[in-house]
Amino acid sequence: MKNSAKRINLGITLLVGATLCLIAVTKAEATVSFVKSEDSATPVVQDLSKTRTSIAVDSKDSRSHAPEPTTLALIGGSLISMIMSFLRRTYFLAKRAVDVTGAAIGLILLSPLLLITSILIKLTSKGPIFYSQVRVGKNGKHFEIYKFRTMKVDAEKGTGPVWASKNDNRLTPIGGILRKARIDEIPQFVNVLRGDMSLVGPRPERPMFVEQLKNQISGYEKRLDVKPGITGLAQVWHNYDETIEDVRKKIKYDVLYIRKACFWTDVRILLRTFKVVFTGAGAR
Repeated sequence: MKNSAKRINLGITLLVGATLCLIAVTKAEATVSFVKSEDSATPVVQDLSKTRTSIAVDSKDSRSHAPEPTTLALIGGSLISMIMSFLRRTYFLAKRAVDVTGAAIGLILLSPLLLITSILIKLTSKGPIFYSQVRVGKNGKHFEIYKFRTMKVDAEKGTGPVWASKNDNRLTPIGGILRKARIDEIPQFVNVLRGDMSLVGPRPERPMFVEQLKNQISGYEKRLDVKPGITGLAQVWHNYDETIEDVRKKIKYDVLYIRKACFWTDVRILLRTFKVVFTGAGAR
């Protein structure tokens, strides 16, 4: 009996011990598995966090890199301005080349006419063949313009500077013919070669008149933005200046030419000039 009781107590003790060991092992595995699952999840969470951060950064970068409409407008405006500036500079460079070539050819081809005119001036009136006068050029620069003399010596001694008029009694015997045919302007090819003038442009005015007209006509200075010319839009479409209203009209032509200046405009003015020369339209 005693042996049986001992055996039963030993069995119960072993059973309780086994149960406790099993419970301890189960708790340990659960703890280990929880720790492992938490450790394995951490990289995933970190990767997801990095991905969200990367997406946010990329979205911000994409917004910052995308040009706005105002930026595109500014870029487009700057590009157009650069192109227009380049074309403008190219036009003036080419215009200068045409001026030099045209003036040189003009002097050579018209040399017989220059000689005949010089002889006639000498035979019909006292005084020099050529006449120089101070005029206002580009940006207000003063220069001496050259012309065949068409007036008597000291013609303005009693009157002072005045505009030319129809049937001007200050003209020499052949002065009216020279003016009507625009022959008196031929020596200005020398001014073109010197760079004071161009073949086409607003006609240069005398300093005294420029100062007066600046105060009387708004925007008169605009015609000084380019080189003056032997012929111009106002010269082929408008008469000589006799009144302040004539000058106002001429200024409109000059400003229009400056705005529309191009090779085609210059060619049209030159062709129109030949017509004016042969018909004598608007001469004084």
